[in-house]
Amino acid sequence: MAEPTTHTEVPGEHAEPHAFGLTAPAVVALAMIVVLVILIWKKVPAAIGKGLDAKIATIRAQLDEAKALREEAEALKAEYEAKAKAADADAAGIVERARAEAQGIIAKAGTDAEALVARRQAMAEAKIAAEERAAIDELRATTARAATAAATRLIAERNDAANGAKLVDQAIAGL
Repeated sequence: MAEPTTHTEVPGEHAEPHAFGLTAPAVVALAMIVVLVILIWKKVPAAIGKGLDAKIATIRAQLDEAKALREEAEALKAEYEAKAKAADADAAGIVERARAEAQGIIAKAGTDAEALVARRQAMAEAKIAAEERAAIDELRATTARAATAAATRLIAERNDAANGAKLVDQAIAGL
């Protein structure tokens, strides 16, 4: 058998532990080597690489999808900006047509008002003329009645029965 090793202890120093003839740092190094060999034997780095490759592929797909979505969003933005400009142009056209129609309505209202004033003035003048004719006719009728009454009175005063018979005889002879 192996001879036990004797340790000489130096005052103030500790004895270093040994296992199977290896020191603690050597045991740790050996354990790490064994773990690494097992990891390689079980193909863990390849599995990790495959997992990372899958994750990279997923991220690339997401980036491609995000790029496509961004391009689509930019296209939609450009389309809506074009529609907004067209709508602004349409709105300006509508406003301009409304202004032109309003000017037309104002002009028509002015001419209609002038025509209405002219018609009412003509109606008023016709009414005044009719009133004047009625007044003149009434004045003539009054004058004729007064003349008839005056003539009747004069004839009655100046003519007696003898004059009346003479006038009647002259009238008959004139026929």
